Amino acid sequence: MEIIPLSIPTPFYVGDVNVYLVREDPVTLIDVGPKTKEAAEALRRKLKRNGVEFSDIRRIVLTHAHEDHCGLAKSVRDEAKNAEIWVHGWETGHLFGRLAAESHRMLMERAGVPESVFSEMRRTYEEISLLTDSLADSDLSELSDGMELEFESGSLSVLHTPGHTPGSCSFIREADRTVVCGDCVLKRITPNPIVSPDPVDGTSRFRSLAEYLVSLARIRSFSPTLVYGGHGEPIWDFEEIFNRYVRAIDERQKKVVGFVSRDGVTAWDVAQRLFPDAIGRDVHRFLAISEAVAHLDYAAGEGKIGFETGGGAEYYRS
Repeated sequence: MEIIPLSIPTPFYVGDVNVYLVREDPVTLIDVGPKTKEAAEALRRKLKRNGVEFSDIRRIVLTHAHEDHCGLAKSVRDEAKNAEIWVHGWETGHLFGRLAAESHRMLMERAGVPESVFSEMRRTYEEISLLTDSLADSDLSELSDGMELEFESGSLSVLHTPGHTPGSCSFIREADRTVVCGDCVLKRITPNPIVSPDPVDGTSRFRSLAEYLVSLARIRSFSPTLVYGGHGEPIWDFEEIFNRYVRAIDERQKKVVGFVSRDGVTAWDVAQRLFPDAIGRDVHRFLAISEAVAHLDYAAGEGKIGFETGGGAEYYRS
């Protein structure tokens, strides 16, 4: 069973997204790229080089539901006529925009984000959401941890690897320990744990960094020989990447805890200090807030800082 990487352009700063093709029956795409003319043309062209047309696709599997990964799912499915789309049940990005739900407003208020800033971020993501077609639950089949995606000469096991998003999934070919992991592991950058409502209790926040560290450790437990990420080059040295991530997270933890005073700070306060050059820039602002929230939640969970609620916002104290 050959896994074929296809690099597809995106309009985002992160650059091209990696889509993966398995030509064996049922012909499968893992992720599809954003809904842009350039991405659709590139995907069609690169599939054709491998002897595959959109109409040949029988299964679309999504690592997670961010626009650069899932945007073309409906277009490919519609042209293929009977292709199934598989995604984990904890994902929501294919259902509505990233900041569209009222639960997102609640999370940003708790983080101390001013209403004017939230409104600007929501408008930005309303535009970004145009890069994917909305899908209904009835359009989807649900991935679950431990299930097998069968092919003619092998299978991929589904690993639920939450962190970057609640429903992020990876896929392992256990015969040679090859892993396709979306944005869980990337060669050049440390993935961002995105602030999200908890998929089990929508009034709470998903503890993204704690879950992400568990997911990293789980992938490590398989001793992967080759890791295909959602962006950038393949990873042949997972242990080196793992240790680099752990060091980077530990260093950022120390910096974040150092920003917490006895008087109390919000995640918005910390985000502005942690990323002063990014806090005013389109999607970077939301990513900065997500990073601050994730690290504050983790530090509070580890007992490094205190946590309390007042006036509708959450405050962290040394």
